[in-house]
Formats: sequence, structure tokens, C-alpha cells
Amino acid sequence: MSISFVATDEVAAIRSRIDHPIIDGDGHLIEYLPVVKDIIRDIADPAVAERFQRVIDGSKYSRMVPPDKRRESNTARMAFWGLPTKNTIDRATAMLPALMYKRLDELGIDYALLYPTYGLTVTGVPDDELRQAMARAFNIYYAEAYRDFRDRLEPVAAIPTFTPEEAVAELDHAVGTLGLKTVMMAGVIPRFIPGLEGNRAARWIDSIGHDSPYDYDPLWAKCVEMGVTPTFHAGGQGWGTRASTKNYVFNHLGNFAAAGEASCRGIFMGGVPMRFPELRFAFLEGGVAWGCQLYADILGHFEKRNKNAIRNYDPALLDRPLLDQLFAEFARGRVADSRERIGEGLHMLSDPDEDPAVIDEFEESQISNVDDVVRIFAKQFNFGCEADDPMNALAFDRELNPHGTRLNAIFASDIGHWDVPDMREVLPEAWELVEDGHLDEADFREFTFANAARMLTASNPSFFKDTVLETTRV
Repeated sequence: MSISFVATDEVAAIRSRIDHPIIDGDGHLIEYLPVVKDIIRDIADPAVAERFQRVIDGSKYSRMVPPDKRRESNTARMAFWGLPTKNTIDRATAMLPALMYKRLDELGIDYALLYPTYGLTVTGVPDDELRQAMARAFNIYYAEAYRDFRDRLEPVAAIPTFTPEEAVAELDHAVGTLGLKTVMMAGVIPRFIPGLEGNRAARWIDSIGHDSPYDYDPLWAKCVEMGVTPTFHAGGQGWGTRASTKNYVFNHLGNFAAAGEASCRGIFMGGVPMRFPELRFAFLEGGVAWGCQLYADILGHFEKRNKNAIRNYDPALLDRPLLDQLFAEFARGRVADSRERIGEGLHMLSDPDEDPAVIDEFEESQISNVDDVVRIFAKQFNFGCEADDPMNALAFDRELNPHGTRLNAIFASDIGHWDVPDMREVLPEAWELVEDGHLDEADFREFTFANAARMLTASNPSFFKDTVLETTRV
């Protein structure tokens, strides 16, 4: 059967209108698991390979848990039927690098970052030996499978971050030895409560930038040294209200935004951007609406709860004679009858015994003024946005975002997964923001090219060397 991979009229029309490349900031490949399993057998103990098979068969094992036992074992309904099947060509495209490469012009994409699919599990596996072996095996696979196609396709290395030491070790191998240029981490790590190890219902989420049992500065320093941008691609399924035992969609809704927001908030409040101003960070697949909200929320909290403003609420500044006078004049009924007990009602949320040394809750963030917040969100943070999300336009709304700030929304196809029924429709879906008047063509250039290019070259000015974008200017 002869297949012609020709751009649709829609894609061709869009490409004729624009004069810039299209970078896909978050596409997906689908790993060929027989080869990955062979690599794991080559590099790890046979028992590790057996445990990897259990990861592959995870959905089968979760279905074996009786419905009435799923809550007590914290078995949330996870993804099922998540990859193209009826659209067999798209399934093969995500699996076969040569086919993806051949179809890029048909899709209207010049250069694509390809994130893992099965390799996404690496960042959440609690088994230390298995997690590290999986990361090593997947990264070897990516380097081998995409070796001949990296002028247009860049596979993204899976970097486990349960400890900074394992992250640094895999960065050394994936980037230093294998030569991969982009990395995927999890900024949200599920950790067991001490003494309850193994109890899936007894876990808390470490956002690694703030209030972590580990110091992750060696990891950020290693990213600077190796010229890579930390990108975070993790989900929040199984957390809090996203723990339905019977409905995947219920758990999936908003889960990437929740994980991205937690990672971003932890990194910001932990002062990572201030200590490493040369680093850029990307939070993927959750859109940018949550980023706009977090940006505005941080500014609001900083305005009212910075180390100086918080003194407005110091219990020591309460004018007790004035308060007594006002109660005497305006209290009624039972409140007036018990005015002598006024002291009983003053301490809750206004306790005078707070430790003065810990009331500056922005101290760790190291920000000292509003300009620091604006700079971090406008320059260092980037937000992966799927093509069909109408909220992407919020990033470009300088009137709505405080201080006229434009956030760095990055076009992301998510090709290879269930939310893209047809890869050929991704670019036209993104263009709808222009057709509907929410973005102009200059915004579209930033969205689909310039933001991603600036992010990738900030840490590695030669990122696009030997690629189709080598001579393209941002």
C-alpha cells in the first residue's frame, strides 16, 4: 500500500502565511518495549527486568484489586486506552522515528521535542533500583533509536529525581555520555510518611524546591554546568480529590496543571530561580492558565505578607484601649454582656507567641521586590500548552496579567496520545487563536517558535547546531 504524506490544505495555508519555523515543544514518542526490555536485561539484574514487566502490566494488576478494596489500597483508576489504534498511521508514527521524520512537513512542524510515553513512569516509580535501571534503559533507547533523525527530532531524556544524587548521575550519563540535549524531570515526588513505608495511602508530595528532605541545589548546578533546561512533566492523578477508584477522566481533569503548579510553586518559594538566574524552567502539558493565576496570586501575597507588610497584623500593634472603647460603644446582646472576656477571643489567627524569626515566609524565595517576581515569570518560567487549549491566549494578555507581563507559552502537540485524534489537526487547532482574534501573528510566532527557541538556547547557545534551525534567528 502506497501512502502519500502531503500537508492538508489547512496546514499548507497556515505555512504560507507565516515566515518562521514551528517548534513542537512537547510531542511524544512511543517506545518499542521489546528493545527497552532487552536493554534492561543487558544492564540490570534479571529480577529488575521482572519488576519492569510488572510496570508494563500495571493496568492488569490494578484491575485485579477488587472494587471494594481499591479505596483502602489507594488504587485510583488510572489511564486506559490512551494511544491511537483506529488511526494506525499515527500510532506507527509515534513508534517509528523514520516515519515521524517523514511526516513532519505534512504536520507543519519543523522541529520537535519528543517526550517519553512509557518512560513517563520513570519519574514516579518508588523502587530505587528499578527506577534507575528504567531511566538508564529508556535513555539508551532514545539515543539509539533517534540517532539518525536529530536534525529535526530531539528525544527527551528521563531523569529520576527521588534524590538529587540519582538525578545528577543520570544527567551525567544521558547528556554527558549519550549526548541527549533535553531532559524531563518530576518536580513532585511521592514520599512515604516515615514509619509507614509501603503504605500507598500514607504518602506526601515533595515539590523538591521547598521543604524537601533533600538539597537539590547540586541538581540545578549540574543543569547549569551541562547546559540543559529542567523541564517538568509529571501528573497529579491519585492526589487528593483525583483519586477516584472508578473514573480515569475524573482523575485526569486538571492533573497536569496541578502537578505543574506544585512544581513551579515549590521552585519559586524555594528560591531556585534567584540562586540560578541563568536557568530556565518549563512546566508541561498543563497549559498556562494556572501560571497566570499563580503569578497574580504570588504578587498579591507578596504585597500583603512580605516581611514589612506582615507587621500590619502583628498582635502587639493592636490598640487595646481603642478596641475596648469600640466594643463599649457598638457591642450588642450577648457580646456586650461578655465584654470582660474579650481577651479570650483575640488569640486565634492572631497569636502573639509566633516566633519572629519565621514570620518572613518569602525569605527562602530570596525575592526582595515585585520586580523579582515579574522577572522570574516573564523570563525564567515557561509553560507547555496543548494546541487545542483556548486559555493559551491568557499568556499574551498584557492588560490582564499584572504589570503588563507576557508569560512564555510554548506550543505543544502531545502527538502520540489519546487527546490528539489526528496529528494533522494540531497546527490548525493552534492557529484558531489567530483566526478568532485572540492572538495576532506576532504572538503566534512567539507561541510556536520564539519562546521555545529562547528557552532552549538560554542554557545551551549551540542547542540548534547541526539541526534544520541552526541558522534561524529568534
